[in-house]
Amino acid sequence: MFVIIGIIVVFGSVAGGYVMHHGNLLVLYQPSEFIIIGGAALGSLIIANPLHVLKAVISGTLGSLKGSKYSKAFYLEQLKMLNEIFVYARKNGAAKLEADIDEPDKSPLFQNYPKFLADHHALEFFCDTVRMSISGGVGPFELDQLMELDMEVQHHEETVPVSALSTVADALPGLGIVAAVLGVVITMGSLGGPPEEIGQKVAAALVGTFLGILMCYGLLGPVASLMTKQVQDRAEYMQFLRLGVLGFLKGLAPSLSVEFARRGIPMHVRPTFKETEASIKGAAAPQAQAKAA
Repeated sequence: MFVIIGIIVVFGSVAGGYVMHHGNLLVLYQPSEFIIIGGAALGSLIIANPLHVLKAVISGTLGSLKGSKYSKAFYLEQLKMLNEIFVYARKNGAAKLEADIDEPDKSPLFQNYPKFLADHHALEFFCDTVRMSISGGVGPFELDQLMELDMEVQHHEETVPVSALSTVADALPGLGIVAAVLGVVITMGSLGGPPEEIGQKVAAALVGTFLGILMCYGLLGPVASLMTKQVQDRAEYMQFLRLGVLGFLKGLAPSLSVEFARRGIPMHVRPTFKETEASIKGAAAPQAQAKAA
């Protein structure tokens, strides 16, 4: 929502200021300039990146319009999930957890948390680590190294489309100059003609430079910056999972493992200790009533 508002503010301010100076908006409508700049930018993106990166750029750009899902409510739900899993493993033994880890989509433990089930990378990160711990022979230190390696690989993969979009954004002013130069070439062929015609062609050529700079600093550059922040949000979430799982692997009490995870949540979305405790107790009460029945 804020992305759309920002785009409206940027283009509205530029167009409004132009009109206040008695500018003619129709002069800015130059389809040929859009084709030159947009086509060259798209072509350079295709040349520089394989198919999976192109798909990630598209999905990341569209995803930036939705905003971040990592809110306080989201983290409270994740803390409830971790506590439920850790308490279950403590009461029934880690071996009982293996069936749930092997088929999480069929597990009652995970079915209450559809957002986690839908996040395949986070689900595999959690389940694969816990599975190796249950199988035995691997200590917490080694598993922590595996988690760090997994997080590093994921983070690198998620930054590639951001870098690709940033590169295209940085190239837009140069592509705008290309469009302007082509316009000047056309204008040179019209020398000796009516001054009005020459003026229109010069204006059309300058629109290319204008569009390249505006698209760079007013649209693609900010979108790439937002995608960078979303990648960081993702890295912070994976760190949150790592801290919780590491506490569990070390044999800490479920409440302490959950607290380790809570302390890894960024401050602006971190639930307080009381909020976390109230959320967990609220989830535990219905379970206790169901067992009593």
